[in-house]
Amino acid sequence: MQLPRLEKPDRYRGLYVFDFGDHTGLGFTAEEVAELLESEQFQDGKVYKIHKAYPDGKIELKGLPRETFQLESGMFFYASDLDSGRREYRHLINLAVTHQPPCRAKVHLAEADEGQCVVGLIYPAEFEDEMGAWLLDCRHAFAGVVEGGVGCVQAYYDRDREILERHQLFGTSSFESRTGDELLVSLSKAVQR
Repeated sequence: MQLPRLEKPDRYRGLYVFDFGDHTGLGFTAEEVAELLESEQFQDGKVYKIHKAYPDGKIELKGLPRETFQLESGMFFYASDLDSGRREYRHLINLAVTHQPPCRAKVHLAEADEGQCVVGLIYPAEFEDEMGAWLLDCRHAFAGVVEGGVGCVQAYYDRDREILERHQLFGTSSFESRTGDELLVSLSKAVQR
């Protein structure tokens, strides 16, 4: 795979490289990659996330399976009672107001087993690293049991828990995603941004 040399490579960290087979495009957003993988024409493309970028123009890539862009991941915070759960639920919502998350996410307050409740933070799986870093950067701490990952989201949905409250968080992005024809006309470019 031949990649172009980048000026200011640091601005590409967190973006994606799409290997079309006959050429490669660098600088796609997660939303753009998801759209490409959903199309019949590009469904077999290979995707890499720009994990690190160095001043000399070199970048480190992390390969991602296409399924990543079709899944949700999440973190689930278990509280021993409803009052504690409500506090955690409100804390996550307020945190998103003062420190915008890296992507859209939904927050659920739901019943769990035996009087417990669970606060779910659910987001697109391709933002797993960024969401973890966001919570760490915001110094978010929780005293109870926490679990996370793609499998936990599916288990949460399978249990069909009663959702008591729900809220949508909106993320921030340095780049506006292109869709449809606007995206398709730029696919021949080696550097997208």
